[in-house]
Amino acid sequence: MRSLFLYVALGSAAGGVSRFALATLVQSRVATPFPWGTLLVNVTGSLILGFVLRYALQTPAISPEVRALLTTGFCGGYTTFSTFSYETATLIEEGGYQRAVLYVLASVLVSLAAIFLGLAAADALVGTRRAL
Repeated sequence: MRSLFLYVALGSAAGGVSRFALATLVQSRVATPFPWGTLLVNVTGSLILGFVLRYALQTPAISPEVRALLTTGFCGGYTTFSTFSYETATLIEEGGYQRAVLYVLASVLVSLAAIFLGLAAADALVGTRRAL
């Protein structure tokens, strides 16, 4: 079990560095404030996770350690959006359309609310520190 943690850690490091490198490269080459780099990372991460999970779970070709490195590790470090996409696809494939819609709406809306809450908390902290 401990070796799985090492595989996940290595994959996470590679995924995080890959995300930063690709998003920075793409964003530096487009002359628009639209986050094309992040969008590309989210889409490619979803593609990679979908392929690896489906292939790994249907064949013995990928060991549990390598699967953990590539999925939870690399894809998790690369983009957590890929996990969200996979879980939504799984709900849809299992016929849980209402749960899938609820999951998508709740994830997006609650996450946006959390971002605004975090921004407000940071603004309040900065305001308090400036007042001192």
